[in-house]
Amino acid sequence: MSGTMTARGVHSAAQSVPPSPRHRPMPAPRPAHTAVGQLHAARMGLAEAAEATSPAVRYVCAHLAALRAAAAVLASREPVETHRRGRPRSVWVLLPEAEPALREWAAFFAAGADKRAAAEAGLPRAVTPREAEELLHDAGVFVSLVEDTLGITSQPTLPIPEAS
Repeated sequence: MSGTMTARGVHSAAQSVPPSPRHRPMPAPRPAHTAVGQLHAARMGLAEAAEATSPAVRYVCAHLAALRAAAAVLASREPVETHRRGRPRSVWVLLPEAEPALREWAAFFAAGADKRAAAEAGLPRAVTPREAEELLHDAGVFVSLVEDTLGITSQPTLPIPEAS
């Protein structure tokens, strides 16, 4: 090569030098990893719900497990608009947009959000034992369905034995 460098040569040389570590952009989190983490948290929530002796705690843990599973779907899909006119939208509103096949599940869990809030607030008789047991079952079905939908295999979390 001669002593003069063309603009193209300078440009090519500049591209071959890696950027300094201080100026490298941080990689975006991998959606699959985020979804896996949310599903793991959902499974842990189901295990916590199964161990709960209070119907209110069982209901809250099961509902939150379903919420985390829904968040896994949103994490694995293209971003959806989370705000309309400056107001945040519920996961249960966003879920059918991200995965239309889960529309009925979203409506079901959205309908239970007020009951969960009442149970979290400690309102007496907010949740019956039967309601808590049914929600735990339904949340377990939903988490498994989300795992199948996302193609993420999981094993149900077993309860931790108590130390004697």
